[in-house]
Amino acid sequence: MTPSIRTTALHGAALAGLLLLSACGKSEPASPNDTPAPASTAPVAMLPAPAATTATTPVAGSGTTGVATAASVAVSEAAAVSVPLTVARLTVGSDVNAEHQVTHAANSFASNDKTIYASVATEGSSGGATLNAKWSYLEGSGQLVSNISQSIATDGPAITTFEVQNPDLWPEGRYKVEISLDGKPVASRDFRIGKH
Repeated sequence: MTPSIRTTALHGAALAGLLLLSACGKSEPASPNDTPAPASTAPVAMLPAPAATTATTPVAGSGTTGVATAASVAVSEAAAVSVPLTVARLTVGSDVNAEHQVTHAANSFASNDKTIYASVATEGSSGGATLNAKWSYLEGSGQLVSNISQSIATDGPAITTFEVQNPDLWPEGRYKVEISLDGKPVASRDFRIGKH
Protein backbone atom coordinates (compact mmCIF):
# COMPACT_ATOMS: atom_id res chain seq x y z
CA MET A 1 0.00 0.00 0.00
CA THR A 2 1.42 3.38 -1.01
CA PRO A 3 0.84 6.32 1.36
CA SER A 4 -0.94 9.27 -0.20
CA ILE A 5 0.65 12.73 -0.42
CA ARG A 6 -1.88 14.01 2.11
CA THR A 7 -1.00 11.30 4.63
CA THR A 8 2.72 11.98 4.17
CA ALA A 9 2.17 15.73 4.66
CA LEU A 10 0.14 15.11 7.84
CA HIS A 11 2.82 12.79 9.23
CA GLY A 12 5.50 15.38 8.38
CA ALA A 13 3.53 18.16 10.14
CA ALA A 14 2.97 15.96 13.20
CA LEU A 15 6.69 15.10 13.32
CA ALA A 16 7.63 18.80 13.01
CA GLY A 17 5.21 19.63 15.84
CA LEU A 18 6.75 16.95 18.05
CA LEU A 19 10.27 18.23 17.30
CA LEU A 20 9.19 21.80 18.10
CA LEU A 21 7.63 20.73 21.38
CA SER A 22 10.63 18.61 22.37
CA ALA A 23 13.02 21.47 21.55
CA CYS A 24 11.09 23.69 23.96
CA GLY A 25 11.22 21.08 26.70
CA LYS A 26 7.50 20.43 26.41
CA SER A 27 5.76 17.16 25.71
CA GLU A 28 2.78 16.59 23.48
CA PRO A 29 -0.56 16.35 25.35
CA ALA A 30 -1.89 12.85 25.84
CA SER A 31 -5.12 13.64 24.04
CA PRO A 32 -6.53 16.55 22.04
CA ASN A 33 -8.71 17.53 25.04
CA ASP A 34 -5.73 18.07 27.38
CA THR A 35 -4.52 21.64 27.79
CA PRO A 36 -0.81 22.39 27.62
CA ALA A 37 1.18 23.76 30.55
CA PRO A 38 1.14 27.57 30.81
CA ALA A 39 4.08 29.61 29.61
CA SER A 40 6.64 30.81 32.13
CA THR A 41 5.55 33.75 34.28
CA ALA A 42 9.03 34.48 35.64
CA PRO A 43 9.82 38.21 35.80
CA VAL A 44 11.79 39.60 32.88
CA ALA A 45 14.79 41.84 33.69
CA MET A 46 13.75 42.37 37.32
CA LEU A 47 10.29 43.65 36.35
CA PRO A 48 7.26 42.56 38.35
CA ALA A 49 5.54 39.43 37.09
CA PRO A 50 2.90 40.26 34.50
CA ALA A 51 -0.70 40.29 35.66
CA ALA A 52 -1.74 37.87 32.91
CA THR A 53 0.10 35.68 30.43
CA THR A 54 -0.99 33.69 27.44
CA ALA A 55 -0.16 30.01 27.42
CA THR A 56 1.33 28.14 24.48
CA THR A 57 -1.63 26.69 22.62
CA PRO A 58 -1.93 24.49 19.56
CA VAL A 59 -3.47 26.16 16.53
CA ALA A 60 -6.39 23.94 15.50
CA GLY A 61 -5.89 21.90 12.36
CA SER A 62 -2.51 23.38 11.40
CA GLY A 63 -0.07 21.19 13.31
CA THR A 64 1.80 24.31 14.48
CA THR A 65 1.96 26.07 17.80
CA GLY A 66 1.20 29.75 18.49
CA VAL A 67 3.18 31.37 21.32
CA ALA A 68 2.72 34.60 23.29
CA THR A 69 5.54 35.11 25.76
CA ALA A 70 5.52 36.66 29.21
CA ALA A 71 8.30 39.00 27.98
CA SER A 72 5.99 40.82 25.57
CA VAL A 73 3.46 41.40 28.35
CA ALA A 74 6.17 42.50 30.80
CA VAL A 75 7.66 45.00 28.34
CA SER A 76 4.30 46.68 27.79
CA GLU A 77 3.76 46.83 31.56
CA ALA A 78 7.23 48.34 32.06
CA ALA A 79 6.26 51.29 29.89
CA ALA A 80 3.22 51.89 32.09
CA VAL A 81 5.31 51.67 35.29
CA SER A 82 7.87 54.36 34.35
CA VAL A 83 8.91 56.61 37.21
CA PRO A 84 8.40 60.36 36.63
CA LEU A 85 11.47 62.58 36.45
CA THR A 86 12.55 64.13 39.77
CA VAL A 87 15.53 66.14 40.96
CA ALA A 88 17.53 64.07 43.45
CA ARG A 89 20.42 66.42 44.25
CA LEU A 90 21.84 69.88 43.48
CA THR A 91 25.58 70.40 43.94
CA VAL A 92 27.47 73.69 43.46
CA GLY A 93 31.25 73.92 42.89
CA SER A 94 34.03 75.44 40.79
CA ASP A 95 35.11 72.32 38.85
CA VAL A 96 33.40 69.36 37.11
CA ASN A 97 34.62 65.98 35.87
CA ALA A 98 34.03 64.26 32.51
CA GLU A 99 30.60 63.04 33.72
CA HIS A 100 29.57 66.68 34.38
CA GLN A 101 29.49 66.15 38.15
CA VAL A 102 30.85 68.79 40.50
CA THR A 103 34.10 67.34 41.87
CA HIS A 104 34.17 69.28 45.16
CA ALA A 105 30.95 70.76 46.53
CA ALA A 106 31.36 74.26 47.96
CA ASN A 107 29.24 77.01 49.42
CA SER A 108 31.88 79.75 49.14
CA PHE A 109 34.08 80.85 46.25
CA ALA A 110 36.88 83.34 45.60
CA SER A 111 36.16 86.52 43.66
CA ASN A 112 38.57 85.37 40.95
CA ASP A 113 36.87 81.96 40.37
CA LYS A 114 35.92 82.42 36.71
CA THR A 115 33.23 79.71 36.50
CA ILE A 116 30.74 78.35 38.99
CA TYR A 117 28.87 75.11 38.21
CA ALA A 118 25.59 73.63 39.40
CA SER A 119 25.18 69.88 38.78
CA VAL A 120 21.59 68.65 38.89
CA ALA A 121 21.17 64.90 39.44
CA THR A 122 17.82 63.57 38.21
CA GLU A 123 16.14 60.19 38.59
CA GLY A 124 13.24 58.65 36.70
CA SER A 125 12.38 59.09 33.04
CA SER A 126 11.02 61.70 30.70
CA GLY A 127 10.59 61.96 26.96
CA GLY A 128 11.18 65.69 27.23
CA ALA A 129 11.46 67.92 30.28
CA THR A 130 12.95 71.36 30.87
CA LEU A 131 15.39 72.12 33.67
CA ASN A 132 16.07 75.77 34.46
CA ALA A 133 18.81 77.37 36.57
CA LYS A 134 18.24 80.92 37.81
CA TRP A 135 21.39 82.52 39.26
CA SER A 136 20.88 85.60 41.46
CA TYR A 137 23.04 88.12 43.35
CA LEU A 138 21.24 88.69 46.65
CA GLU A 139 22.97 91.84 47.97
CA GLY A 140 21.22 95.22 47.94
CA SER A 141 18.06 95.09 45.86
CA GLY A 142 19.24 91.84 44.23
CA GLN A 143 20.09 91.23 40.60
CA LEU A 144 19.53 88.43 38.10
CA VAL A 145 22.92 87.07 37.03
CA SER A 146 21.75 84.39 34.58
CA ASN A 147 18.67 82.37 33.65
CA ILE A 148 19.47 79.19 31.68
CA SER A 149 17.17 76.37 30.48
CA GLN A 150 18.06 72.94 29.12
CA SER A 151 15.77 70.31 27.61
CA ILE A 152 16.45 66.75 28.73
CA ALA A 153 15.15 63.31 27.81
CA THR A 154 16.27 60.36 29.91
CA ASP A 155 15.32 56.84 30.98
CA GLY A 156 17.14 56.78 34.28
CA PRO A 157 19.63 58.67 36.42
CA ALA A 158 21.25 61.64 34.66
CA ILE A 159 23.38 64.70 35.43
CA THR A 160 22.66 68.11 33.90
CA THR A 161 25.22 70.85 34.50
CA PHE A 162 24.67 74.60 34.44
CA GLU A 163 27.42 77.22 34.68
CA VAL A 164 27.91 80.95 35.08
CA GLN A 165 31.10 82.72 34.06
CA ASN A 166 32.64 86.09 34.84
CA PRO A 167 35.90 87.05 33.12
CA ASP A 168 36.34 89.78 35.74
CA LEU A 169 36.15 89.57 39.53
CA TRP A 170 32.79 88.55 40.98
CA PRO A 171 31.20 91.13 43.30
CA GLU A 172 31.50 89.92 46.87
CA GLY A 173 28.36 88.83 48.68
CA ARG A 174 25.56 86.29 48.80
CA TYR A 175 24.29 84.42 45.73
CA LYS A 176 21.66 81.79 45.01
CA VAL A 177 20.98 79.26 42.28
CA GLU A 178 17.38 78.02 41.95
CA ILE A 179 16.49 74.94 39.90
CA SER A 180 13.04 74.38 38.42
CA LEU A 181 11.67 71.36 36.55
CA ASP A 182 9.05 72.18 33.92
CA GLY A 183 8.48 75.57 35.59
CA LYS A 184 8.13 74.23 39.17
CA PRO A 185 10.85 75.08 41.75
CA VAL A 186 12.51 71.87 42.97
CA ALA A 187 15.87 72.82 44.56
CA SER A 188 18.02 75.81 45.51
CA ARG A 189 21.44 76.48 46.98
CA ASP A 190 22.82 79.63 48.59
CA PHE A 191 26.54 80.40 48.34
CA ARG A 192 28.99 83.26 48.99
CA ILE A 193 31.67 84.86 46.87
CA GLY A 194 34.54 86.75 48.47
CA LYS A 195 35.51 86.96 52.14
CA HIS A 196 34.28 84.07 54.28
